[in-house]
Amino acid sequence: MSRTVAPKKPRTAGALAKPLTPSSELAAVVGAEPLARTAVVSKLWDYIRKHDLQDPADKRGIIADATLRPIFGAERITMFELAKVIGPHLTAA
Repeated sequence: MSRTVAPKKPRTAGALAKPLTPSSELAAVVGAEPLARTAVVSKLWDYIRKHDLQDPADKRGIIADATLRPIFGAERITMFELAKVIGPHLTAA
């Protein structure tokens, strides 16, 4: 019994690579041009490290400065909440 195999479909970049437009609050950190979600998170981490905003006692914590407070909606969040809080600040390009 022989079985035919369907041809493989080419892989696409997926939803994570789709360019999204940041809100004005988020654009103050990552820039106004459309970016992939992964690039937004990367630029946010660059900003967090540059401004020394990681909690020294618990590196998982991020302390919001005046620029990040409107994005986070809180004084501090954990790194696990980062993707959730930036979602409302991204729209399809």
